[in-house]
Amino acid sequence: MNDAFGTAPQAGFSVKSPSPQPSTLVLHWQTHWTSVVALVLQLVVLAWYLRSVRRLTGRERSWSPFRTAGFVAGLVVLAYAVEGGLAYYDVSNFTVSVIQHLLLITVAPPLLAMGAPVTLALQSSSPRTTTVLLKVFRGMPARLLTHPAVAFAGLMGTMFVFFLTPVYGFSERHPLLQTYLLLHFLLAGCLFWWPMVGKDLLPRRFGFGTRFVLVFLSVPFNAVLGLVIAGVGRPLYPAGNTLADTQSGGNVLWGLLEVFTVAALALLFVQWAREEERKAVRVDRQLDAALAVARTSVASPPSSTGAP
Repeated sequence: MNDAFGTAPQAGFSVKSPSPQPSTLVLHWQTHWTSVVALVLQLVVLAWYLRSVRRLTGRERSWSPFRTAGFVAGLVVLAYAVEGGLAYYDVSNFTVSVIQHLLLITVAPPLLAMGAPVTLALQSSSPRTTTVLLKVFRGMPARLLTHPAVAFAGLMGTMFVFFLTPVYGFSERHPLLQTYLLLHFLLAGCLFWWPMVGKDLLPRRFGFGTRFVLVFLSVPFNAVLGLVIAGVGRPLYPAGNTLADTQSGGNVLWGLLEVFTVAALALLFVQWAREEERKAVRVDRQLDAALAVARTSVASPPSSTGAP
């Protein structure tokens, strides 16, 4: 999604993937109407989140600043991937396009999930709105979409179909399809990462065993996808990318996915350790309460009610 909409190289012309310029990556901002619409939507979501946090504070209910920071960071990553300098090269440089799509599917979703927007909506909304939201989140469609198999298949299927079928090249020639696919990457990432690292009460909550298994299962899929792209004999989009750029993108995809996998495992381990610590504290409190009752019973034997 970039300023070059409608000016992408035509099939049959010899092209050379341009080297990304740091100044463009950092300072350039997209002005196409789809980028403007996306930015407006992101600002609306940000305003809603901050207003909801303020509403909770007005009700003397606390909200973790770490959740707010995570959600804001997720929106910043999303904005940069869709409207920032990366998007300027998404047609002309395959490697940059890979980074853009990985930000949408593996970085922004877990950050947004850690912001617990569903919980915030339930706690800050009116009773009527809360009732409607609960019906939606407890409905069959929500339960189906949050099933581990559906979430995993959606994540892997999205990447494999996009990169290893004509979908990628077709989307580079059709801006509206490209815009939809960016949104699809984000949604696929949310469906996978929300039950994995999110704090919201969803229709399905993955146990930590399931979470670790799903992350480990993604490793061979990521490797296969990256190696296949790195070993292709022709560009995936010959009208816009060179073979060297395409192969470099495959290596970058594989490498970054492994980095994200390690980071996800580390995050899950920290969450698991904290959960076990909370369980241990609860068990200790229950044992202390039981011992206190037992001591009280021993120290205060029942008084006799018979006549002397």
